[in-house]
Amino acid sequence: MRESMKPVLFQRDTGLFNRLMPTATTILCVFATVIPIHLPGFAVVTPAFVLVAVYHWSIYRPDLLPFVATFAAGLLLDLLNGAPLGISSLVLLLSRALVVGQRGLFVGHGFTVVWAGFVGLAAAAAVFEWTIVSVFYGLLLDPRPFLFQAVLTVSAFPVVSYFLVRAQRGLLMRA
Repeated sequence: MRESMKPVLFQRDTGLFNRLMPTATTILCVFATVIPIHLPGFAVVTPAFVLVAVYHWSIYRPDLLPFVATFAAGLLLDLLNGAPLGISSLVLLLSRALVVGQRGLFVGHGFTVVWAGFVGLAAAAAVFEWTIVSVFYGLLLDPRPFLFQAVLTVSAFPVVSYFLVRAQRGLLMRA
């Protein structure tokens, strides 16, 4: 009788693990985003790994990355970066909504199509964030750090995407 109880308990743990994987990897990407990368001749700019995570989960498992988790990831990012609170949340929530609305364009297509979609999202997110931050501070900020971050993010996308796909496959094997 005790043996029959173990699988039920294990399945509950696995279900919780599955539900938390997208949020956990997104939060992990928040921390990775704030680790500075020092490149000679450039200001400290890091790829927006969290944008990659939100994009990935919004395409493949939007049901497991709720809006509240996306909002919380943005707030945590702003707190760690010292950015005005809510700006990253706004960018991530709008990105999530846009991707979920267009996910049919990406599901079932190859990596090139998914990456091309991310290039467009990263560019739009950079322009939007630059605009919002410029309005917030009441001055026209230099757009180069925002664009450089977008280029770094797009360049890092294949590596981050690889790890997110591995996490997602682990999710499917446990389901």
